[in-house]
Amino acid sequence: MTTEVSVFYFAKSAELTGLKSETIRVASELTTVELWQDLVSRHPRLSAVRDSVVLAVRQEYLALGDVRVSLRDGDEVAVIPPLSGG
Repeated sequence: MTTEVSVFYFAKSAELTGLKSETIRVASELTTVELWQDLVSRHPRLSAVRDSVVLAVRQEYLALGDVRVSLRDGDEVAVIPPLSGG
């Protein structure tokens, strides 16, 4: 089963994708790594931030790994690369 979610790209991830946001269809049950792999398949340049990116689903930060995610239509997913500044 798939669901439609809004993906928001911040900082370096927006630069790499050329997008600030998009709406995509993904599996409604998947791990954070599977979600990341789906995003990278759409935007291969995202792989450059793989080791330091964090995803947020419904404003909850999730590390990439075997964390299970249940997505519903209309959910928001944020791709948050490392932030610099001081």
